[in-house]
Amino acid sequence: MKRFRKIMAMLLAFAMIFSFAACGGGEKEPAEETINIGALYNLTGGQASLDQPSYNGFKLAADQINANGGINGKLINVVSYDGKTEQTTVANNTKKMIDVDKCVVVAGLSDSNYALAAGNICQEKGIPFITSGATLPTLPDQVGDFAFLAPFGDNVQAYAAADYAFDDLGLKKCYLLTDQSMEFTKTLAHFFEERYTANGGEIVLKDNYMNKDPDFSAQIDRFIANKGGAEIIFISGVPDDAGVVVKQLRDKGVTLPIISGDGFDTPLLIEIAGDAANDTYVGTHASLDNQDPLMQDFIAAYKEAYGVAPENAFAGLGYDTMYLIADALSRASDPADPAAIRDAIAATEGLKGVTGTVTYENGSHVPTKSVTINKVEDGKFVFMKEVFLK
Repeated sequence: MKRFRKIMAMLLAFAMIFSFAACGGGEKEPAEETINIGALYNLTGGQASLDQPSYNGFKLAADQINANGGINGKLINVVSYDGKTEQTTVANNTKKMIDVDKCVVVAGLSDSNYALAAGNICQEKGIPFITSGATLPTLPDQVGDFAFLAPFGDNVQAYAAADYAFDDLGLKKCYLLTDQSMEFTKTLAHFFEERYTANGGEIVLKDNYMNKDPDFSAQIDRFIANKGGAEIIFISGVPDDAGVVVKQLRDKGVTLPIISGDGFDTPLLIEIAGDAANDTYVGTHASLDNQDPLMQDFIAAYKEAYGVAPENAFAGLGYDTMYLIADALSRASDPADPAAIRDAIAATEGLKGVTGTVTYENGSHVPTKSVTINKVEDGKFVFMKEVFLK
């Protein structure tokens, strides 16, 4: 009964926005048809620490929807493939989801390089694509009208990090270290510098590296030799580098606060860097400390389903993305027509989820959301502030 109450409480929260058609008499009858929805995630490789939790959240939401009768009497069939953090594999599996599995929507992925690979295939084939975690704000423009973001864009999270460093921490001089191998990291660094300098801050030194570089000694030594008065470090990086670069900085005696975007919202940061991760700030999509009943019910359901608490905010993004799809399918003029589904997604307004409220305004396919700032303290992420951009 306890599990049932938790699930029902969560479903009722979403029912304020849309309703799912359940069978009468309290008994769930078999659906006449299923709706195939693609869940494309990098479950292995460098993106796994973001994508595995996101897939778990996505599947949890689908299970809850099915337990409540599905969508207009049809159950969701989640079709899942591992992208293996390889763009070719992502592209091939996207084609398979559409051509073989007949998915009417494809969703997933937490990095823009892979989301672009999947999104372009979907656009060519006229199938809606929603990235649950990639944050490149120009992705829908680059891909086309069938592409959507469930999270905020890189400009939003970079601006929020810049505002927090300058206004809240009062740190006016920054060292900027950027991974040059990814569209996400280059874009994030660009927007951080833009906002930080507009606020009156100064980028005193810039340096670069490539994803999966095992040794950051050259960059760190250059910084130590001439810090330029830096008071904070912004690292534009991804999960498999996060713990490594932070640990190497601390091991060489660099004690300045570090700030980054959602690429650092990974258990790997703390697992690899240990105590060295302390005093690292992360701009991300949500705080698991949020006491909103929707968040706490989600956490309880995730623990019950997987035996652990959500590992990071990407679990919530995957969860919200499934409900975003379900909401659109329930409103689509023809839920079997990809163009009608696309139009229903684009018309989404006021859909509250655990990572914020989704509304696509003025034709944009990127929602405007707040940014959560968390800080690593004593081996865990601690909520600092929710930033609403002006």
